Amino acid sequence: MANAYFSDLLATISERGRILLGRSSPTNVKQDASELVELCEALLSGRGEASGTAMAREVLDRYHHLDAAGRLTFFQSLANDFGPDLARLTQAIESWHTHANGDDASDVHFASEPRRQELIRRLNRAPGGTGELVSMRSDLLSLMKGNKDLAALDRDVVHLLSSWFNRGFLVLRRIDWSSPANILEKIIRYEAVHEIRDWDDLRRRIDPVDRRCYAFFHPALAEEPLIFVEVALTEAIPGAIAPLLAEEREPVPVERARTAVFYSISNTQRGLGGISFGSFLIKQVVEELRRELPKLDNFVTLSPVPGFMQWVKQADDVPLGEDDRQLLEALGKGDWPQDAELAAQLRAVLEPLAAYYFLKARTPKGRLIDSVARFHLGNGARLERINWLGDLSPKGLRESAGVMVNYLYRLDDIEKNHEAYANNGEVIASSAVKKLLKGEGRRLLDMRLG
Repeated sequence: MANAYFSDLLATISERGRILLGRSSPTNVKQDASELVELCEALLSGRGEASGTAMAREVLDRYHHLDAAGRLTFFQSLANDFGPDLARLTQAIESWHTHANGDDASDVHFASEPRRQELIRRLNRAPGGTGELVSMRSDLLSLMKGNKDLAALDRDVVHLLSSWFNRGFLVLRRIDWSSPANILEKIIRYEAVHEIRDWDDLRRRIDPVDRRCYAFFHPALAEEPLIFVEVALTEAIPGAIAPLLAEEREPVPVERARTAVFYSISNTQRGLGGISFGSFLIKQVVEELRRELPKLDNFVTLSPVPGFMQWVKQADDVPLGEDDRQLLEALGKGDWPQDAELAAQLRAVLEPLAAYYFLKARTPKGRLIDSVARFHLGNGARLERINWLGDLSPKGLRESAGVMVNYLYRLDDIEKNHEAYANNGEVIASSAVKKLLKGEGRRLLDMRLG
């Protein structure tokens, strides 16, 4: 109610501003980037609230009618021509050199701010401005490829969005079958890990007694989930995704559930890329579940390994002999998991290789290769288990040869694990994973087969 009232108020102010300015809404004709830049200059120089709100709305409306080339020109103008006021900055620096006190240092700080930051703040005052700016940043990300001069503009946009989407503004809501249809439809559309095929599939994920779904919302985007997590309540830590998503399965009575499994986490707004909500989401959902179900002992993920096979095929440092490489050619056969002997041979190669991938392999900049691993380990989780043939979907076989992993969130160890990873790059892993790296897993498997 409050959000709707405030939005209506902004719309009224904007419309009155249009009347004062003698402007009408732009038509659907193609817009010129130079005219839009002039309008931005006028917006920065104005002081009136109603006229400023109307002008901000007009900038956003006209932006929609720019073609791709026009948007690139517009962004380049913001990057090159809306930097700091150099005369003001020079004066502030000279004053600081003369007096070197706190006030002068503050003047340098504010004088160094690019003018485009204030422009973005003013655009945010328009009705629906926050959502429009998130969408605009998505366009900016697409255009940054091959246009490095836009990096400074992107930093400024991220700086402001990070403040506006601070954890303190986010609201956690549970999504269930009684949630509004427009939000449920977005859960289907935005699911990025395990495709939701239809409404029946969605209901199986959020309606049963042993299923939960939670999402973060922002007051300015009240009907848009920013990130959501799907949770399965189970008796033990699972090693495969298919049983969790099976159409015909028996729900686990909540009184028997001892494990909460975070099996899918999806970001929904590309324009908020690089602004992390996931760590806050998981930790808050853990607290919600603990209050509701105090008997839960384990909080784990069942996570994909999206970059594993690409690394195996392309990286120069993959520790493989020629015989093993020839064996891996069998992965091109789509039915290889049904061949028990072949699958066992591949397991003996790929499980230790997966352990190496997580514990030893790094990018040229020294980072873990796998983005999912960086996310969970950075949150303080432990690499608990590598699951052979955990995902037999075509995507899972293609990206990771079916390998999935469990990351364990042990509440008493989260901060310690986070510090070890953040400060030293140390991957906290279970003894079972470490044994795979040493080759003991392969030796034990050979013994079983022999």
